[in-house]
Amino acid sequence: MTSPKLSFPRQHARTQRFTLGAPRAFTVSPDETRVIFLRSTSGTDRTNRLWVLDPASGEERLVADPEALLGGSAERLSPQERARRERTREGSAGIVSYAVDAAAELAAFALSGKVYVAELRAGTARALPVPGPVIDPRPSPDGRLIAYASKGSLRVVGAEGEDDRALAEPEDPHVTYGLAEFVAAEEMHRFRGFWWSPESDRLLVARADDSPVQRWFIADPAHPERRPAEVAYPAAGTPNAEVRLFVTDLEGARTEVVWDRAAFPYLAQVHWSSAGAPLLLVQARDQRSQRYLAVDPESGETRIVHVDEDPVWLDLFGGVPAWAPDGRLVRIADEGGARVLAVGDRPLTGAQLHIQAVLDVGESDILVSAVAGEEAAAPETGESHVYRINELGIERISEGVGVHSAVRSGDLTVLVSATPDEPGSTAWVVRDGKRLVRITSHAQEPVLAPRVTLTEGGARRIPCAVLLPSDYQESDGPLPVLMDPYGGPHGRRVVAAHNAYLTSQWFADQGFAVIVADGRGAPGRSPAWEKAVRDDFVLTLDDQIEALHALAGRFPLDLDRVAIRGWSYGGYLSGLAVLRRPDVFHAAVVGAPVTDWRLYDTHYTERYLGDPGARPEVYAYNALMTEDGLSHAAEEVRPMMIVHGLADDNVVVAHALRLSSALLAAGRPHEVLPLSGVTHMTPQEQVAENLLLLQVDFLKRSLGLPRA
Repeated sequence: MTSPKLSFPRQHARTQRFTLGAPRAFTVSPDETRVIFLRSTSGTDRTNRLWVLDPASGEERLVADPEALLGGSAERLSPQERARRERTREGSAGIVSYAVDAAAELAAFALSGKVYVAELRAGTARALPVPGPVIDPRPSPDGRLIAYASKGSLRVVGAEGEDDRALAEPEDPHVTYGLAEFVAAEEMHRFRGFWWSPESDRLLVARADDSPVQRWFIADPAHPERRPAEVAYPAAGTPNAEVRLFVTDLEGARTEVVWDRAAFPYLAQVHWSSAGAPLLLVQARDQRSQRYLAVDPESGETRIVHVDEDPVWLDLFGGVPAWAPDGRLVRIADEGGARVLAVGDRPLTGAQLHIQAVLDVGESDILVSAVAGEEAAAPETGESHVYRINELGIERISEGVGVHSAVRSGDLTVLVSATPDEPGSTAWVVRDGKRLVRITSHAQEPVLAPRVTLTEGGARRIPCAVLLPSDYQESDGPLPVLMDPYGGPHGRRVVAAHNAYLTSQWFADQGFAVIVADGRGAPGRSPAWEKAVRDDFVLTLDDQIEALHALAGRFPLDLDRVAIRGWSYGGYLSGLAVLRRPDVFHAAVVGAPVTDWRLYDTHYTERYLGDPGARPEVYAYNALMTEDGLSHAAEEVRPMMIVHGLADDNVVVAHALRLSSALLAAGRPHEVLPLSGVTHMTPQEQVAENLLLLQVDFLKRSLGLPRA
């Protein structure tokens, strides 16, 4: 007797969106003899293990197995580690990250609050006897020492477990050494708080004091016996944590790094390599000016290497700033209407590319990920490619329609590619353009395949993906429409990749034409496209409507039955749609929405809307509701399902509850689905599965469609 076929919602939840079993977190050793990576053993196994691949033979070796290291006992995470994983959106288990020494001979990782080290050639791993719980252990470049954070302290221990000691200890419970503060991890993508010197003789250590930050209290109403969790949350217009930086030697002696912290309070990036002095990127609070600073490790004094200014805002990018081998500054900048790669004072790219990140700075070139500019010969909707760039020109090294990225050391590259036609992603080890070996993926194959058309809609050529039911035929006639956006800054949804549309296809197979549209504000186009939303998030709704109406002439869309669903910014956009444009949208699933931007964090919100104290009218215009009730809501009432995790410490549940109160006060019927114990992610299998099923039921009820 064969087992019944797994439903897509259950499979999607059980495989954590088909990420389990896929190789990830690649490192290429400088001698090009090892590729280190993480992978679990199957498409439903949450426990990542540490592996090493020999690119010459293709042989894989298991270096560290959490189940063996823990002796079969359950993994236990500290509250600090749980918070760290929430910031990185990490839902798996086992070894979720690791760090290596300069030669990639030794790896260190945290597991169940302990430090482990692994000899990558020998394939052995062991725990070090140090106090825990441990966060973010990192070997020194020479491999002799391991630095790690624990209970607010920054500590160091010998690689054999000897001479464990604190280098910096917190002066009070509000202070941490060696950890990223909330907004750095959540919004700047700076997840680290300490950096080794290339000589392994000292470290740069960040000190964060969150005592100025207001306290919020997140309770679990399903467990009234538990105390609410106290969270230091820097909402827009309120104080941030105070961040300082110290050069600290191996005896704990320290020298403070000096810069104008009053004018540039955000420590956005830190880079320390043998190519130059320690390099900082610090930002003003309004994010319209920033400085690249070189640090004198002896005195702590800094000198300005470069200054960026922008009348709208300055973005942060992966892999920069950095030093080129000849000592010139490598950065990404918005110049001449394009996002360019600059080395020293010279831009190496122009309008033909919009650079997304620097992947590697080599001896003779720089490896980047980028999207084609508006001058491209043919549209490349949703694509992202890998390029080699130097003084002589630009060479694309990724091939075929898709989303490509890479990790490189020397002449050896791991090229990771996702395409529209193949599930998941492929990881090839490549040398001189020749594919050597494909790294095995154990990710499950989805039980459905997207039927997606990538296109552009409207006068603004808004990038769109359109999905119809798998069995749709032209004789079936027009379909009810489901807009399925993220739709906001830094959230690209229209990508040339198979798995990106699995959930959208499942909704399509329930009888909808599904549209995913990336309007102004979303990445993947010019800087001006992204920055058009300054002070005006409502533009993102305008672009959803423009895309919808433009596509109606080319696809079978029933504009009398249009729904919208979204999560986070997409949830905000969904609420905005039915409140302000009920003439277009007839129902909405509003997931984990930001409903009042005064309740969201400083670094994100102030970048787009400014200071709420100085510009209350901007915040009122962009909110779903204010203290006086619903904001700019049309009179017509549309069904709304509000979904929110009660344990969310990023978009707190107060957003949903205040919206519900405003709707109730206005006499507007709506549904609220509280998710007990759920954060901004929904990794729980049963919750994630049923959440999809309940959304479909609500949408069909609201649009008058037959229900299963």
